[in-house]
Amino acid sequence: MTQNGGALSVSILRFDSEESRTTGVGAKPENLLWFAVQTKPRHEKKVSSGLKEKHIHTFLPLQREKRQWSDRQQWIELPLFSHYVFVRIPSTGQSRAQVLQTSGVVQFAGTAGRGSPIPDNQIENLQAIVDQRVPLELHAFVNVGERVRIRGGALNGIEGILAAIRNDKSLIVSVDLIHKSVALRIDGFELERV
Repeated sequence: MTQNGGALSVSILRFDSEESRTTGVGAKPENLLWFAVQTKPRHEKKVSSGLKEKHIHTFLPLQREKRQWSDRQQWIELPLFSHYVFVRIPSTGQSRAQVLQTSGVVQFAGTAGRGSPIPDNQIENLQAIVDQRVPLELHAFVNVGERVRIRGGALNGIEGILAAIRNDKSLIVSVDLIHKSVALRIDGFELERV
């Protein structure tokens, strides 16, 4: 049951991303870093739109849920990680200031609100999973377990932690900085140790 009394069914994911690369004019892609930006409650889509208007590269993974009310059913898209939007910017004070001046932004996630960069591979893994529309569910963040990599198929190279959830083998993919994880079933995928 949801907060509003409707039944809940999670479907495939997508992400809201803008291909305009940066606020740093002339910044090279190798000089851009991923950061997590903390938002006010239920402001993730507004923050993402506001950042796009400033030509800041954003990544907002969304999940599609089917809500059931007494008189109707409706599919809605909600942020996968509530209170967070990812941005790819140069690590300059000017770029950070532009992000922080966006309506709905609270602070950068990380040390003293200044933000800590997120490794590119963590965001790339999450983007690949969302792009392939693999069924998944939120999972408690895990620090322990064996790291594995998927070999072959559409998710080739995705790394995560191997776990068993309800007797199914799953791969846990995490964004360490914000302590958020997703789990996807890996039946049929070949794995190798990292």
